[in-house]
Amino acid sequence: MFRLSLTFLFLALPAAALAQGTAADYERAAKLGALVRDKVVRAKVEPHWYDKDTKFWYHNDLVAGKKEFVVVDVIKGTREVVAEVDLPKGASELPAAGPRQRRPRQDRGPRAESPDGAWTAFVKDHNIWLRERAGGAETQLSKNGSAGDSYTGAFFWSPDSKKIVAIRRTPGGDRRVTLVESAPKDQLQPKTSTYFYLKPGDPIPQPKPHLFDASAKKEIPVDDALFQNPWDVSFEHWAPDSSRFLFFYNQRGHGVARVVALDAATGKAEAVVNEECKTFFDYTNKLYLQYFDGTGELLWMSERDGWNHLYLIDAKTGTVKTQITKGKWVVRGVDRVDVAAREVWFRAVGIDPAQDPYHVHFCKVKFDGTGLVRLTTGDGTHTVQYSPDRKYLIDTYSRADLPPVTELRNAADGKLVRELERADWSALLKAGWKAPERFAAKGRDGETDIYGLIFRPTNFDPKKKYPVIEDIYAGPHDHHVPKEFRALHRNAQSIAELGFVVVRMDGMGTNWRSKAFHDVCWKNLGDSGFPDRIAWIKAAAAKYPQLDLAKGVGIYGGSAGGQSSTRAVLAFGDFYKVAVSDCGCHDNRMDKVWWNEMWMSWPVGPHYAEQSNVTQAHKLKGKLMLVVGELDHNVDPASTMQVANALIKADKDFDLLIIPGAGHGSAETPYGSRRRMDFFVRNLLGAEPRGK
Repeated sequence: MFRLSLTFLFLALPAAALAQGTAADYERAAKLGALVRDKVVRAKVEPHWYDKDTKFWYHNDLVAGKKEFVVVDVIKGTREVVAEVDLPKGASELPAAGPRQRRPRQDRGPRAESPDGAWTAFVKDHNIWLRERAGGAETQLSKNGSAGDSYTGAFFWSPDSKKIVAIRRTPGGDRRVTLVESAPKDQLQPKTSTYFYLKPGDPIPQPKPHLFDASAKKEIPVDDALFQNPWDVSFEHWAPDSSRFLFFYNQRGHGVARVVALDAATGKAEAVVNEECKTFFDYTNKLYLQYFDGTGELLWMSERDGWNHLYLIDAKTGTVKTQITKGKWVVRGVDRVDVAAREVWFRAVGIDPAQDPYHVHFCKVKFDGTGLVRLTTGDGTHTVQYSPDRKYLIDTYSRADLPPVTELRNAADGKLVRELERADWSALLKAGWKAPERFAAKGRDGETDIYGLIFRPTNFDPKKKYPVIEDIYAGPHDHHVPKEFRALHRNAQSIAELGFVVVRMDGMGTNWRSKAFHDVCWKNLGDSGFPDRIAWIKAAAAKYPQLDLAKGVGIYGGSAGGQSSTRAVLAFGDFYKVAVSDCGCHDNRMDKVWWNEMWMSWPVGPHYAEQSNVTQAHKLKGKLMLVVGELDHNVDPASTMQVANALIKADKDFDLLIIPGAGHGSAETPYGSRRRMDFFVRNLLGAEPRGK
């Protein structure tokens, strides 16, 4: 019904009423959700396995509330539509679980009781004590614990119950952020609240392992030269013969990552794996460590050759036995390690040079680097579901311009058994929906391809000109342009409906390309990939004359995108002329410690101030609206207010929208979203919103 009336509206309105930023444009933007709802069918397969995992059934939700039941025989490779499913007793009622990133721990983790059951370790008066199970006698094992440097209760017993490693941790700072809720729902007067929030440069908790001889009731001194300044200590593991204790050490500043081994007899520390990076070790995404006790090996993930790959390492000597994966592509994550078969199942991006390098594919390979099998091949980004016996996989792939395709594949060799479903989007296209265009152009170096999307209004007229607005998020922890099919990219498409072309791309400094591509962000978050973004937008405008750059480009983003969008009109104000910045972490010294020290490093140096929107506020060109929620628990709202203060001191005109009671992402509230749209209509289209 809506589709018919909308079509009539387009035909009936006079040409003057089709000007950009009109009430009709706002109405169309508001109804996008209804326009696309339930318009794509056959897009999802949830298998229910039975008959010893040789068959499964699923159902398709079709138009008008209809359902279709399908039975698949994986041995015969048949697919049959049935009226109903006669499910045998004992059949699985749930789809097989898909892969998930795991960080395996062969040990059970910290435990107070010794493996032989003779002792229980506990903390009293900040020190470690042992309680004898037979008789209950208690013995103080450590003497150096104190209120400012206490043992934590994390104990790691050797398999022979003779040695114990305990973690002693110095406390960090106690910085708190205070918020004012100006209009609480339950009372007239404002409320204040505080929450724990460490910032870059603050003292952080520092855990260190200490080794004890439980049988002799004494500490074995350990030289901590290899782990003096920990950000974290984890992946604790005893060798099965109790000869060594191993752990992962991540140094503050993230330039050093080690697997350290402590000799159980002498306390001597050795680096089994030593990664010393000139920039950063991406522990948040690219850390994988698994010990193989039976063969004295470990599996390690590293970017040491410039790309994120897997290595098999001799756990005794630290020698690389095999670089398991290699090439100008990236391991995205490990899904499964089959120790018996000496095989790794993993996700990869960029492995198919003919496809978008961000497309996720599933693969497996032998520990010796041979037998690489791509389990997925279709031109899109993939998700998979394995059969319970892992002999088959159901592969679903899609792109921004391709609805999901689902296939049944053999997990032994990746060969296609049969196609199961190809999503039907005919109703979506008939309703007037248009897919965003995938577009690639060279970045700042003239060589590297930058990938993004172009969103046009559904009533796009190739004879008209459209100002360009960039939707930016440049956080280095990931890439941010959606690769999978979505019927609705709400923000981008809604803003485009007002008479704009909206673009989104991943510039240098974002994740999941080469190490060099990623390193651009290091101590340089203000860059935000802008040289690549500007080159990309200019290339798009050169190809499509409808993209109008004459009045400058608009830009918006939230959180790290809020930081970047403000930076655009401070540092690149000759190109970007209108910006809306929501809940921005405008000064990296004001934001959470882990995220900012990850990319900006430690200690805090002059580069933090150089990257700050506060120190650069006097360079503002064009129009800027700052948006912030007063109850933001993610980014300190004071970060936005400090930019506002600096702009006032520099006598710069700007808009400031504070939303009472709102948290992080306040521009995504209905009011914040509407104000953002209005700001672009006024300042890029030169019109009053909704024809006021």
